[in-house]
Amino acid sequence: MTTLMQKKKNNRNVCIGDVQYWKKETNGISGHTAHAQFLITVFREDIIRVQVSKEELFSTNPYSVVLKPVDTDFKFEETEEKLILKTKKITVEILLNPFAITYLTPTGEVINKDDAAFAVSWLGTEVTNYKSVQPNERFIGLGEKTGGLNRAGSAYTNWNTDYFAYGVGDDPLYMSIPFYIGIHSTLAYGIYFDNTHKSVFNFGASTKRFVYFSADDGDLDYYFFHDESVSKIISAYTDLTGKMEMPPMWSLGFQQCRYSYYPESEVQTLAQTFRDKQMPADVIYLDIHHMEKYKVFTFDGEKFPDPKAMIKRLKEKGFKVVVIMDPGIKTEKSYLPFDEGKEKDLFVKYPDGEIYEAQVWPGWCAFPDFTKEETRTWWAEKMAFYEEAGVDGYWTDMNEPASWGQHTPNLIDFYYEGEKVSHRKARNIYGFQMARSANEGSKAHRSGERPFILTRSGFSGIQRYAAAWTGDNVASEEHMLAGVRLVNSLGISGVSFAGYDVGGFAGEASKSLFARWMSIATFSPFYRAHSMINSNDAEPWSFGEEVEEISRNYMKLRYRLLPLIYSSFYQSSINGLPVSKSLAIDFPHDNIVYESTFQNQYLFCDSLLIAPVESTKEITKVYLPKGDWYYFFDSKYHQGSQVIFQECPTSYLPVFVKAGAVLTLQSEIPHTDAEHDGTLRLHIYKGEGRTNFLHYEDDGKSFDYKNDIYFKRNIEWNSDANTLIFKESEGKYISSFSKIRVFCHGFNPAKASGFFGELLAREENVAFLGRLTEFDPLPEHLHEFHESKNIAAFTFDHRSEGFEIKFS
Repeated sequence: MTTLMQKKKNNRNVCIGDVQYWKKETNGISGHTAHAQFLITVFREDIIRVQVSKEELFSTNPYSVVLKPVDTDFKFEETEEKLILKTKKITVEILLNPFAITYLTPTGEVINKDDAAFAVSWLGTEVTNYKSVQPNERFIGLGEKTGGLNRAGSAYTNWNTDYFAYGVGDDPLYMSIPFYIGIHSTLAYGIYFDNTHKSVFNFGASTKRFVYFSADDGDLDYYFFHDESVSKIISAYTDLTGKMEMPPMWSLGFQQCRYSYYPESEVQTLAQTFRDKQMPADVIYLDIHHMEKYKVFTFDGEKFPDPKAMIKRLKEKGFKVVVIMDPGIKTEKSYLPFDEGKEKDLFVKYPDGEIYEAQVWPGWCAFPDFTKEETRTWWAEKMAFYEEAGVDGYWTDMNEPASWGQHTPNLIDFYYEGEKVSHRKARNIYGFQMARSANEGSKAHRSGERPFILTRSGFSGIQRYAAAWTGDNVASEEHMLAGVRLVNSLGISGVSFAGYDVGGFAGEASKSLFARWMSIATFSPFYRAHSMINSNDAEPWSFGEEVEEISRNYMKLRYRLLPLIYSSFYQSSINGLPVSKSLAIDFPHDNIVYESTFQNQYLFCDSLLIAPVESTKEITKVYLPKGDWYYFFDSKYHQGSQVIFQECPTSYLPVFVKAGAVLTLQSEIPHTDAEHDGTLRLHIYKGEGRTNFLHYEDDGKSFDYKNDIYFKRNIEWNSDANTLIFKESEGKYISSFSKIRVFCHGFNPAKASGFFGELLAREENVAFLGRLTEFDPLPEHLHEFHESKNIAAFTFDHRSEGFEIKFS
């Protein structure tokens, strides 16, 4: 009898060890140690790529990175102890014995360094990079992660997970973005770990020696970013992983969803109620009950006997329709999508070739392998079913992928663009590639029209294909504020178009909670209310007359702000910076912005400071960072760098305007396809020095803007000289505004002079929210009403040529 003996493997940590060989490459250094090979690439002057592998060939992620290495001048130096690469922005020192990397500024300040004792290490297949902690170092970002703004002291897992009614500290959630920014001294850096396996980022949980990031398997493959500001680091990250395209204008309006609206008569009543109550809205969603037995690419013939006619009637009212698409394909013979997918070999399989099945809404389902180009093309083609009915947008849900039991077997196979990998490597990018397929399908069928895709799951680069929302939240004060942090963290991580379910998906919102949530979400990139089956009605008119009026006020304000919001989305599509911007981006070294009391505050469209607050509070602390500020609703002036107390009834969210700001607004409209009155309202706020605002317009629908069919101009407001300079417009699009009306806040000029000659000021009282009806006549229940009084206003023609206005 023969006994097979195996030497016991070393189950302890294995470090990368000493460098045994190295050579200089055209754009970096390569080499190997006793345990691994490495390649360090000068990707750009502000980006360094580090690859370390125990395999002969490096294993890469084909989905996230879209930037190619840029030819970069760098200096190379060699000593007995280290190799040195120097760009204009980063110095990289590679210690040889043992291998470890230190990143420094050109002046020699340490930005980030490996813990040299461990540096790159393995425990079995798990690969880890251990980093020394810098004094008072903070960590922000990492995408859709709960917890505080500052991640220090916590650990997080990246493993896309269907998590119904998650807690405000629970992890992981639906989306994985392994990119974070470290902040210390006066410096900042970013690290993107480009490995799609389950990964862990530990920022000092249960240890004070180091921080680290690790993956269950695969290579250590990360990009290191450094520049003079957090903003530039985020822009560099989105240069690497891609920027969002301009969304359709209608997707920036209010969107109404429920699990589920049916039958057709209920959908039509919903649409008509918005119009009857003069509550502006653009989108109605059809959740899973629109389908026949929850099967994708079907309509329930009983609930929706003529979906094409129904959608046509909704469009006549100014509504767009978004349908849900789940990936699970019911394994039912004669169900065409299953038959086709099986015949074309498009489903995820076990290693022995059997189709993998799991239970979801339709029952036992097969799952399209979206890591295969043929599958993505097939899915895009199947979307013709919805396009023929007139559907406008797509909501990819359950795409972690989710299934009952929540334990997908790791051995199942995915094509992964020909590499053929297990679930361990493919799970985190599954939803990303489903959203990609939906995006490509929408473009293919709606020739020349911008797609709108909303996804629950994703990975780094998802911003190129879809907007994101934060999943199945809960109707609570804590969740309302947690949603703000999630959206702000997604923005730090490249996903600018993001939002949350207003009112909470699970549970029942109180009247005050819903009102507050509606006001906060007015200043969110994505503005959608959503609620669960078997819950009370949760439309904006379902919480009594007062909440209805508060909601209407903020919905109308959202639509008035669309010129500002749309211009901000354009900027984001160019520079990758978020529309909802955590204060840590512009004020990264201000300790106060990280305090729990103020960590939810953010800048919306750069100029509006939003201070989210629980609906249970009537007064709250607000931190006004460096600079001067005006209370949005009455133009009261406040100095910055101080904490103030601000009254915050449910009718008035604390919102402040940055001194020197230029805000652009329009008249009220019922939906984005409706015409405004042709006058662009410019609100300018007295500050110090010069500030620039980029106003942007296009048709809001097509890709013509990529061919210069846009209207774009810089507006420079010089607070010291009291001059407003309109630079010559760019692009071939004719502005939709024929008039401009300027409102002067913080100063009171008597006249304005320019191409029109001289205009005398007309004083107006400016209210951004309407006065609430006094439903209860008792004096103690009277509602506050704020307006900016006696604001000097001037109206003149809108010209495409450059011109200057002088106020005196």
